[in-house]
Amino acid sequence: MNKFILATLCISISSVAAKAQQNSDWNSIFSKINQEVQSNSKAYATLKVATETIGHRLTGSENGKRAEEYAYNLLKSYGYKVHYQPFKVEGWSRGALEVQVGTINNLQPVKSVALAHSPVKVDLKGELVDMGNGVEEDYLAKPGVVKGKLALVYLGVLPGSAPGTKGLHRSEKTALAIKYGATGIIVINTVPGGVLLTGTASVTGKLIPIPAVCIGYEDGLKFKEILKNGNLFSQIKMVNFSGMIKARNVIATLKGQELRREKIVVGGHLDSWDLATGAIDNGIGSFSVLDMARTFSSLHLKPKRSIEFVMFMGEEEGLLGSKAYVDRAIKNGSVNQLRYMLNYDMTNDPKGYSSSSAESKDLFQSIGNIASKIDTTFKNVFSSGAGLHSDHQPFMLQGIPTGGAAEGTLPNNSGRCYHADCDLFNLVDEQGMKNTVRFNSMLIYGLADADQIAAKHLNDAETKSFLIKNNLKEPLKIAGEWRWGD
Repeated sequence: MNKFILATLCISISSVAAKAQQNSDWNSIFSKINQEVQSNSKAYATLKVATETIGHRLTGSENGKRAEEYAYNLLKSYGYKVHYQPFKVEGWSRGALEVQVGTINNLQPVKSVALAHSPVKVDLKGELVDMGNGVEEDYLAKPGVVKGKLALVYLGVLPGSAPGTKGLHRSEKTALAIKYGATGIIVINTVPGGVLLTGTASVTGKLIPIPAVCIGYEDGLKFKEILKNGNLFSQIKMVNFSGMIKARNVIATLKGQELRREKIVVGGHLDSWDLATGAIDNGIGSFSVLDMARTFSSLHLKPKRSIEFVMFMGEEEGLLGSKAYVDRAIKNGSVNQLRYMLNYDMTNDPKGYSSSSAESKDLFQSIGNIASKIDTTFKNVFSSGAGLHSDHQPFMLQGIPTGGAAEGTLPNNSGRCYHADCDLFNLVDEQGMKNTVRFNSMLIYGLADADQIAAKHLNDAETKSFLIKNNLKEPLKIAGEWRWGD
């Protein structure tokens, strides 16, 4: 036999044998993970304690500080070497708000909530203009109509909108209102029943020049109907706080056994808005990550690569903690060690895995194949793509592969309580959290222990092409985060 062919055949046989041994090891380890989480998970219990004893977890607040300490002490009790990663940024918190809408001489109070990063002090009165979905096409269709007036926009995409109408984030809709000269913006929530939504109206995480408020679905549709044939005016009075705040990411590190300098970051944002306890957003994600860390420690798992379990603060106010993490990694050069970032934001009862990298499919599904044999409710679906507005974003913009869970469902119709005053612990499902922890602990271990990871750390040109392919150029340009200039 040709020596080259013989050598190639030996290498191939060796590779197959190594992979078979790896899969055999994973079968055993994944079974242990499954049993440990099903029997001993603390995700649900610790989230219950946090919601009852801390309440909301607003970044920069005393509650936020207590949440940071709670996560730190919990991770330390699991046997980790834990450290804070402090950062100092401009923060925002709400004060008094009064919104009225009606005819010019008969304004009536409207139930409302301020959107974050609205100005510190406002007393504004002006005409209200219906700007539909609040996307660029709506402003181009009515040139100049909103200048010097208040824009009324729908949070999502209105029924009956033109096919292909893009859904933009509330901050991007606010940026467009500012661009076209609006003096204020009133956002209509999509959820019936008078539910109000908060969240940032700033694409930069800094103060915006106009007031932004959210009103209920029913009030908003009523005003839209009146504006078809008549005029409406609005007065907004608000007082808010904006200033430098201190916050801390909480990081627990598990050192790798062989590829120690390669790092898998596993994160979820610990902070929440202040209207409720943030049990769903993002208690179910962040406390699942805390329990993933507990699971690894309890089973003494030792994969090849290092893992950092990170509780990010400031996600709700503009990805502040994850941006601080990535900025620091760029400055100290450790960004090149970041091999993957897995993000868990409102994750519950997943049925598969997701990745920004299509090249990860084989690895992720080989992990999921073992998981699905352990429990057939896990369907081992794989989705590939990219989006914005969570803590994976700063990593993705540096070309780092990102991923996490796929095809989960929120429990108990809790989607309607997103960023709202009904986001409370009674919405949480214990088994849903256990499913997040066990199936994604398997993913984390497999990713950290794999001999090779096909997904590459993209260079700058490759990152640009990836973002364009995933239709993210426009929203990134609106946000001022498109660094390529064209």
